Amino acid sequence: MSTVNTVTEQLTRAGQVIEHDSFAIIDAEVGPHHYTEAQWPIVRRMIHANADFDFNGLTAFHADAVEAGIAAMLKGGTPVVADVEMICSGLSQPRLAHFGMKTHQFISDADVIEAAKAEDTTRAVQAMRKAHRLGLLNGAIVGIGNAPTALIELVRLIREEQVRPALVVGMPVGFVSAAESKDLMAEVSVVPWIVIRGRKGGSTLVVAALHALLALAEARQKAAR
Repeated sequence: MSTVNTVTEQLTRAGQVIEHDSFAIIDAEVGPHHYTEAQWPIVRRMIHANADFDFNGLTAFHADAVEAGIAAMLKGGTPVVADVEMICSGLSQPRLAHFGMKTHQFISDADVIEAAKAEDTTRAVQAMRKAHRLGLLNGAIVGIGNAPTALIELVRLIREEQVRPALVVGMPVGFVSAAESKDLMAEVSVVPWIVIRGRKGGSTLVVAALHALLALAEARQKAAR
């Protein structure tokens, strides 16, 4: 697989040149890394999104993560379940539509808020439970960039209720349970994952990782024609 994201959202030559030059600068300045040819485009897109070279090293992959993500996208119709609306808003609608994919998030739903108050939990926990009740998690791509408790709850659902997402992109940012939530996800073997170790993360990184995967899926699709 090429290390270059050949499919781009840039619609003008000038935009394409800037994107190409940005990736070239990252490749020139990043130094050595341990990522595979399939993983590197994802890490590079994350570095591009934040101009932060720390993601070279902090980003960790389940061995099957890239192939699982691409396969889920090529399958068509795979839902994307997010912890917050920011991820849904940041993802390219044309790229999602190309694969018949739709986004879902429940963090602000009235029943989610009421359940969180009644059970003294977080809205993020209840949002993951609602996604499970609706049958959206099995076979889904789950993106978590804001709420560590959403990722912790997802790990519980995987372990205790045999929920099986196609891929988890777990990158919550913060100081309370953020690093721990990602460590928990990285202990899971039965579901592929991409995580950022430590406190760093955020919805922007989830969006960047998913855009990189969408580009790789489109490139795979074009190569098969």
